[in-house]
Amino acid sequence: MSTASIPKQPGSYQKDTGTVYNILFILGLCHLLNDSIQAVIPAMFPILEQSMGLSFTQLGLIAFSLSIVSSVLQPVVGFYTDKRPMPYALPIGLTSSMLGILGLAFAPSFLTILFSVIFIGLGSAIFHPEGSRVAYLAAGKRRGLAQSIYQVGGNSGQALAPLITALILVPLGQFGAIWFTIVAALAVAFLVYIANWYSRRLTYIERTRKPQPKAKMKNPALSKSIRNALLVIVFLIFARTWYSSAISNFFTFYAIEKYHLTIAGAQVYIFIFLLMGAVGTFLGGPLADKFGKRTVIILSLLATAPLTLLLPFVGATLSLILLAIIGVILMSSFSVTVVYAQELIPGKIGTMSGLTVGFAFGMGAIGSIALGSLIDLVGLTPTMIAVSFLPLLGLLAFLLPTDKKLHEWQQEN
Repeated sequence: MSTASIPKQPGSYQKDTGTVYNILFILGLCHLLNDSIQAVIPAMFPILEQSMGLSFTQLGLIAFSLSIVSSVLQPVVGFYTDKRPMPYALPIGLTSSMLGILGLAFAPSFLTILFSVIFIGLGSAIFHPEGSRVAYLAAGKRRGLAQSIYQVGGNSGQALAPLITALILVPLGQFGAIWFTIVAALAVAFLVYIANWYSRRLTYIERTRKPQPKAKMKNPALSKSIRNALLVIVFLIFARTWYSSAISNFFTFYAIEKYHLTIAGAQVYIFIFLLMGAVGTFLGGPLADKFGKRTVIILSLLATAPLTLLLPFVGATLSLILLAIIGVILMSSFSVTVVYAQELIPGKIGTMSGLTVGFAFGMGAIGSIALGSLIDLVGLTPTMIAVSFLPLLGLLAFLLPTDKKLHEWQQEN
């Protein structure tokens, strides 16, 4: 096991000499289990619509409740744990999700479902910022790779939604969700192990803490530059998330309408997009470690733009190929934007993770509603053409400071 990270100032950590791979891989697996539980909820929509007669508005409220609880609470949890790290919040969060999925399996009404989903969202909000902090502590010098291992677990879990629908929920119905209490219990057990390691690491950090230098006077120009860079990151997350939301939520209907596919056939397109997105998430971190975070962020959007613009005008086979390539390239910046934000504001690991990942959840929720309304207003094809321009917002990434400049800012802070 590698030597522990030693803080230069409260809440910040020096680069470690080694990467703790066993912790990172277990954490990535826990992320997969956590996000596969979340994937159960949208996967259940066709089941709930039939068994309970829920309207699309009610289904939208369920999706909105899950995303908004996760997104709003993530930066709050991150801000609190930056000041008071809570290793055992990780298994406690997944216990909340386990109770939520248990309630979902037996829920007799819409309100009970909503209440259960809030428990799952709460568990997710606790898990993500603390999980990102553990990945940071275990990263050593390979922060991009560490975040990729952590985040690819989550993206893989989300990609399981079509399989969950086909293999579990269609044959077993709503009660099939009960099997995911086993998934949650497994994640809790793994996270107790992670929490023990995390607690020991924090004890070591506290024991080896260096004397704190006197606080420097804040540089107003630097503070403004950091704020502007963070705003650019937020806009880039908006572009990536809204495009991803358009594909994952509505491309099924588009494929059915344009290519005359069955529901099962159209689900293949979403599965390929999400699966290749998970591949891209993993590749992005090592590429950022080698070529720079800013470079990967720029290319992930701008290299995607020609493909997204072409997608609405091609046939069924080529669209499947394009979606696979788009998924890999677009999602290559997912973990990289988290690391970039963490290095932009050192010492706020949980807050920046909660802000970037939580914002993505929130934008996904708002995007689902906004894009659905746009489809109702102008139709599927015009909407898909309109969202294909979103990756062009990647031009804003040229406004981000270079990795070298980021390092200089860290020295000044």
